[in-house]
Amino acid sequence: MMNESVIATAVSRGILSADQAGALNRLAAELGGDGPPAAQRTPDDEALRLITGFADIFVTLGLVLFLGAVRYIGSAVLPDLGLSWLVLAVVAWLLAEFFTRRRRMALPSIVLLAVFVGATFLALLHAFAALTGDAGIAAGNYLDFVNGYPMVASVAALATSVAAFLHYLRFRVPITVAAGVVALAGALFAGLLAAAPEIVRPHVTALLFVLGLAIFVLAMRFDMSDRARLTRRTDVAFWLHLAAAPMIVHPLFAGIGADFGAVSLGQAVAILGAFLALGIVAVIIDRRAILVSGLIYAGIACGTLLRNAGASDLMLPATLLVLGAFILLLSAGWQPLRRLFLRGLPLSLTLRLPNPVT
Repeated sequence: MMNESVIATAVSRGILSADQAGALNRLAAELGGDGPPAAQRTPDDEALRLITGFADIFVTLGLVLFLGAVRYIGSAVLPDLGLSWLVLAVVAWLLAEFFTRRRRMALPSIVLLAVFVGATFLALLHAFAALTGDAGIAAGNYLDFVNGYPMVASVAALATSVAAFLHYLRFRVPITVAAGVVALAGALFAGLLAAAPEIVRPHVTALLFVLGLAIFVLAMRFDMSDRARLTRRTDVAFWLHLAAAPMIVHPLFAGIGADFGAVSLGQAVAILGAFLALGIVAVIIDRRAILVSGLIYAGIACGTLLRNAGASDLMLPATLLVLGAFILLLSAGWQPLRRLFLRGLPLSLTLRLPNPVT
């Protein structure tokens, strides 16, 4: 039987269309493939190319140790912390030339991308701090510096998004798109904060919510361009959904009044209602990130309901039991639920969604 990676490569090179590749995979499932049909992977599994073997973990461990040593030695030898971050970014890029571009190792590529983007942003902050004469950043007070110079942070984030774009052109790591988009959103947020602080500061959560929705729309564009989930676009969409989820969920529940302390009974009911609505959205678009981001708030709401019901002694285990049972039941009934929800949508919309099971 033909390997899935061969079919995905054929789609990316235009040899097969996504619909033809999906038909081939369904045929392979019918004929048995490498195992019984029930064991075949479906697009509903939301497969993530993260670890292809133990070598990925082994190399990642080496990268963490090596890059940590580079950062430590650089900060001790170089006269400026910004230079040490710049050296770390350069080293991460050079290592990606081998482990990403040549070996195509998934987990090491993600780690190298994260180090490159983070080190680039911090190096730019130090460079701008030198121009402004602010010495506080040398002590690691990055948040204070960003709050004090939001326009500088905006420019640094914008330059970081450009660096991420160049990284993607070179290495094509799917998570890079999400990293660049998040940096771009940060640049926009900081720029607005610098331009109109009296307007932005009281509405920070609303602005984050709007930015999260924008990233969510972009993720859906990638998802809807690869409905069979066979190409790199589905991996790009996964990371974009993962980036958008907390930016949507946390402002949403903050608007309801949820926090990590006690909430009222009415707020608990509203939180659970919003959580169920997010669950419906997650099932319809066949992505779980937005649902996972709301689990902690659902746990707070369940704990409040149990406390009001007089089960304070069993509040923690009972909450964990309810959340665990919900996740297991939802996982078991994911496809039947999705069929049910999609049948209630217009056919024109259903056929544009990933993996239209109906």
